[in-house]
Amino acid sequence: MPDVAALALQLGLSPGSGALRQSLTHSSYAAEHGGQSNERLEFLGDAVVSLAVADYIVGRYPLVNEGAASILRSRVVNEDSLAAVARLLCLGDLLLLGRGVVKERGHERSSLLADAFEAVVAAVYLESGYDAARDVVVQYLEPAIVAASRDDTLDPKARLKRWAENQGLGAPVYDVVASGPSHDTTFAATVRVGGVVARAEGPSKKRAEANAAVAAWEEMSDA
Repeated sequence: MPDVAALALQLGLSPGSGALRQSLTHSSYAAEHGGQSNERLEFLGDAVVSLAVADYIVGRYPLVNEGAASILRSRVVNEDSLAAVARLLCLGDLLLLGRGVVKERGHERSSLLADAFEAVVAAVYLESGYDAARDVVVQYLEPAIVAASRDDTLDPKARLKRWAENQGLGAPVYDVVASGPSHDTTFAATVRVGGVVARAEGPSKKRAEANAAVAAWEEMSDA
């Protein structure tokens, strides 16, 4: 049977962490027994989890544009994903719930579990700082992020290629020209697909091609 002290050690917190115990206290329990609930920690943890996932996405997927990054984050920072992590951590067994919520099997409810995970992340953030909280988020959500990233809608070149081939247009053709000094080179990419010609620049060949693919897609969408 899991206990709070074991969870604290797993998260790098002291066994007597007051913030962690508060993070596991539902408002229904606080109403019956007094003390502070985890609602404020859940509010803070929501922001920390979102930032940590965005931080990870930007660092790991440099070619993903803002729109695709937002989609990827939304596929991970949601009730189902966070509740799955909470179950992995056995937070349902540690949640302090009011009698009525216990009767309703609240410890199995995804919404309560997702909130509890966010509150736990906030506890780590408050007691150990952002880097430690980010490490916890990445440790438990990285598999979900990687799985979600395999959708080629997040890769503008793959998305354009698939669309072009489905339309019988063949693969897009890219042409890249580099200019400027070696320490500050700019790459200009041109992509041709189905009569559409789009151009974009980037700090690398891959980035320029990805930006050109986005430009081509936007031009076709506006046509």
